[in-house]
Amino acid sequence: MPTKTLQIPTADGQADAFAAFPDQGERHPGVLMYADGFGIRPVLREMARELAGHGYYVLVPNLFYRHGPAPVVELPEHIGEEVRPQVFAQLMPFIEEHTAERVLSDADAYLRFLTAQPEVSAGPVAVTGYCIGGLLATRTAAAHPGQVAALAAFHGPVGVDGPDNLAKLTAEVHFGHAEADLTPEALGELNQALDTAGVDYTSEIYPGTIHGFTMSDTDAFNSAALQRHWDHLLPLLDRTLANS
Repeated sequence: MPTKTLQIPTADGQADAFAAFPDQGERHPGVLMYADGFGIRPVLREMARELAGHGYYVLVPNLFYRHGPAPVVELPEHIGEEVRPQVFAQLMPFIEEHTAERVLSDADAYLRFLTAQPEVSAGPVAVTGYCIGGLLATRTAAAHPGQVAALAAFHGPVGVDGPDNLAKLTAEVHFGHAEADLTPEALGELNQALDTAGVDYTSEIYPGTIHGFTMSDTDAFNSAALQRHWDHLLPLLDRTLANS
């Protein structure tokens, strides 16, 4: 599986990024993958490689490139509960500085770069994200309705911008929520907003999960929920990106 470390030109400099794609000398549909708050690290690279193995060019940008290359803070091999608070204390200023304006400016740059890669086929792209990356993916899809055909977000605060932002979505959507993040009542409100907006979607709470359930280097990891994530994500991309 070929991989690359790349530099994406943005309005504020160069964003380092990781890319994975099939080794077939062909062009493949593009997928922009937003990491969780811990950023690019071995587990994200592995997830990108796995997705690429299904026939996609997967681009994972460093969300906090303004503060240095990934990893922007030192990360342990396993991010357990005993170290999580101190890691997040370091990351929180970066997250707070990553304003909606910066998100949308970066999204423009990421999509422009992704679609210009020689290994990426013409046509629509998909965006997917985890944790805060799920919110970034949602904002990206809402801002690029003609270009983003699929949106998937997992254990992310996807409804934080309110129903007006959800109403901008034209992509087919899957939201996979952690049971500890969202009450059934809140899920009902979110899904009602998607219904009202006419979005083609699935949105569900993954049973028995806590925030971060897809990430195998954290205590939140749930292997059954990770598989459920793939079981939703891969058919979504197959339908929307016409990938054979």
